[in-house]
Amino acid sequence: MTAIWSVSDSPDTLRLVEILAFRGVSKRFGGQVALDDVSLEVSRGEVFGLMGPNGAGKTTLIRIGLDILRADEGEVSLFGAPLNRSTLDRTAYLPEERGLYRRAKVCELLSYLGRLKGLKPAESRKAAAHWLERVGLSRVAEQRVESLSKGMTQKVQIAACLMSDPELCVLDEPFSGLDPVNVALVQHLIEERRASGLTTVLSTHLMHQIEALCDRVALIHHGRLVVYGDLEEIRRRYSPHEVVVWTSMDLVELGVDAVRDANGGWRVSLPETETAAGYLNELIRSGILIDRYEPLVARMDEIFVNLVSGGAE
Repeated sequence: MTAIWSVSDSPDTLRLVEILAFRGVSKRFGGQVALDDVSLEVSRGEVFGLMGPNGAGKTTLIRIGLDILRADEGEVSLFGAPLNRSTLDRTAYLPEERGLYRRAKVCELLSYLGRLKGLKPAESRKAAAHWLERVGLSRVAEQRVESLSKGMTQKVQIAACLMSDPELCVLDEPFSGLDPVNVALVQHLIEERRASGLTTVLSTHLMHQIEALCDRVALIHHGRLVVYGDLEEIRRRYSPHEVVVWTSMDLVELGVDAVRDANGGWRVSLPETETAAGYLNELIRSGILIDRYEPLVARMDEIFVNLVSGGAE
């Protein structure tokens, strides 16, 4: 498999851009097709969003990428090499299902999981204490996991994933069971990883989190890759050719074919040959006083529903 390379600031240094790549990956369980010829790449330092309805194949793809399952067809590379123990040790995985030892003390469990990731005992204890503080759980360090709430348990699992600073972290529904304060905390931790050049794959049904966090996305439906690419480019591609104009003037009385939207703006459908910038200039030349003006960009939840329910791609 050919990796993608780019030149860093130093002309003598090559930097691997491709972190995780799938090429023509297919997987079947009996007569059921879970994945059908899926090809995509996750790049260094990005937050990559993996979307799809329940049963679409997202978790199967994740587990193939981490060598938990094997593909029937296709190839997978991790850090530019075939899957192996060395490359897998540079990753971490938060599954959607909780899997902590319920009778273990929180601090001892995290320390143990840190040692499994290669940390020395003293380093692991220090990292466990540090990450419990980061997620606001220092006070429960000596409690058993079984005594924790659902949200607390989720934060312990997130701490376990992040405590070794993995180069690639795969988070499957990380916001499950969290209140708004802790959702913001986890969002900050993900953004912090990106700022440090670390890579995160985020699988979630929360489309507003996809919009807030992700650089690029993939949508899988019935095991096939339906949408893949830059998030903002995808939003523009699936947006209606419309603009919203905020003005104190009545556009209908002025002869503009417009309707009021729920936020008090005027929604205007543009002719296919008209650009948003050109139409703005036309309004200004017409003497319309504009308070605010913007092209209408589709939300990811609208795109998701449209494609999954059978809308045109």
